[in-house]
Amino acid sequence: MLYEGVILFGIVFIAAYLFSTLTQQRNGLTHHNVLAAWVGFVVGVYFVWFWTHGGQTLPMKTWRLRLVGADGAPVSPLRAIVRYMLAWLWFLPPLALHPLLGLAVPQTLVIAAIWFVLWAATGRFGASRQFLHDRLAGTRIVEITR
Repeated sequence: MLYEGVILFGIVFIAAYLFSTLTQQRNGLTHHNVLAAWVGFVVGVYFVWFWTHGGQTLPMKTWRLRLVGADGAPVSPLRAIVRYMLAWLWFLPPLALHPLLGLAVPQTLVIAAIWFVLWAATGRFGASRQFLHDRLAGTRIVEITR
């Protein structure tokens, strides 16, 4: 995840720079919701493209991992999009509580950390050893052996 984050930093930086340049954004709060949607879209395109064209992002290649369908076949674009959307469940539920319940930032961070650990546990303790978003999307991560 950390390696993927390093790659995504550059992608998000370029996407946000293009957005702010093309929209003549002078203040970080101007169009911030549209910017967030744009960055989410660009990140989605990144993942869906690589998952449907070989099943691997660069970090996945390094770790010799591949995304496949539950049956072992290559992932279809629709299944990749569903997986991307479901993967947001790692972060969105606790972050949605922040404005809904008027929580302070430290409270939100504690809730997010607990949620993150619980979500990760779905992969550790599940019968198939796959994360919940993979089981729901009908995908799985497989190790590539030489």
